[in-house]
Amino acid sequence: MDNNNNMSREQRKISRNSALSSGNGGGGNHPFLKVMGLALLVAFFVIGAYGFRLYAQAQNSLGNTYKALDGKAPSAKISNKKPVSILLLGVDTTDNGVRDTETDYRGNSDTMIVVTVNPKTNKTTMVSVPRDTMAQIWKGVGNNTHKIAKINSAYNVGNEESAVVTTEKLLNVPIDYYVKVDFNSLKKIVNAVGGVDVDVPFSFSYGDTGEKESHFKKGKMHLNGKQALDYSRMRYEDPEGDYGRQKRQRQVITAIIKSAASAKTFTRYQKVLDSISNSMTTNLSFTDMQSMFLNYSGAAKKIGSDHLQGYGSMISGSSYEIAPTKELQRVSNKLRKSLDLSEETLDNQETKLNKYNEKLGFSFEYTGTQTQNYEIKMSSTTSSSSSTTSSERTEPEHSFTGSGPNNY
Repeated sequence: MDNNNNMSREQRKISRNSALSSGNGGGGNHPFLKVMGLALLVAFFVIGAYGFRLYAQAQNSLGNTYKALDGKAPSAKISNKKPVSILLLGVDTTDNGVRDTETDYRGNSDTMIVVTVNPKTNKTTMVSVPRDTMAQIWKGVGNNTHKIAKINSAYNVGNEESAVVTTEKLLNVPIDYYVKVDFNSLKKIVNAVGGVDVDVPFSFSYGDTGEKESHFKKGKMHLNGKQALDYSRMRYEDPEGDYGRQKRQRQVITAIIKSAASAKTFTRYQKVLDSISNSMTTNLSFTDMQSMFLNYSGAAKKIGSDHLQGYGSMISGSSYEIAPTKELQRVSNKLRKSLDLSEETLDNQETKLNKYNEKLGFSFEYTGTQTQNYEIKMSSTTSSSSSTTSSERTEPEHSFTGSGPNNY
């Protein structure tokens, strides 16, 4: 009897140990569950370590791009999930190496695009400001130069601060952030995201001096980095001149955003980070970028495109674009609405000059061939009805001439 009881206890012990070793707690023999559990543990550890590595590398790369705006406190709109505005500046600081030897060469911002992103409406709006747009140049917050020039020269005058404030004053739209990209690095950025898809409006060929031309055929095309840069730069063969070029630039930027947001780019993350970190300056912090990726990504699916339309004229042999007050007001209203701001009537130096010149007989509706003069310094007698004070008058004194509206 005792032997039987001892045997039963031993058998039960063996059975229990066998069940425990199987990982089933006493219910069936499934050793693969133990292996799977171990594999999942390892997988989670590896993925976690890889994710931390990605995060650390991203923080290191993107942290190098940060540069605050002088005179402007960092915005908290992104952290509060509010609509934001960003000024995109495309600069050409190397010109294929020709200007690399010039000390502190800055150049002009050949591309200026105001972008608004609204996480509530899930919509992004892009509005190009032609580089030749006539504007009063501000060197920074509270620092008015009292000079009229092409808006792209603002960057040359006072870096990103000048470009941001001058754009704010022209359109009466607050600019929260800026992103400055060296245009020559566009090739690297496009290649890093695996190329971009565009709809070519007409067939043409273009290439920088000494470089092989890129050929574009009307219709849908997938562009590599060099092709995208050539596609964005061509100007003189476009029936719409610089306005046509602006459209193509917005096409490429939109395509980059869509490509960067796709799953395939995850495998190229290091190339993307490298291309950005060496060519971009922004007042978006790494935390801001994280928050935008998490809370604003839906707005990348719906991107609207527009531009400020000017009236082609000349000053001292140079081509300018003068934006009519009605057009300035239209763009201001559109951007403010996209930021959930109420409309405000524009009252700046540009609208005052427009009013002054229209009193002198200048017409933005003129289609004839006779030269029209556009004065940028108002006389004290003729401008008595204007609110411009003597300290606001622009220097030096010049006049714009034009032969009617055009798109270039």
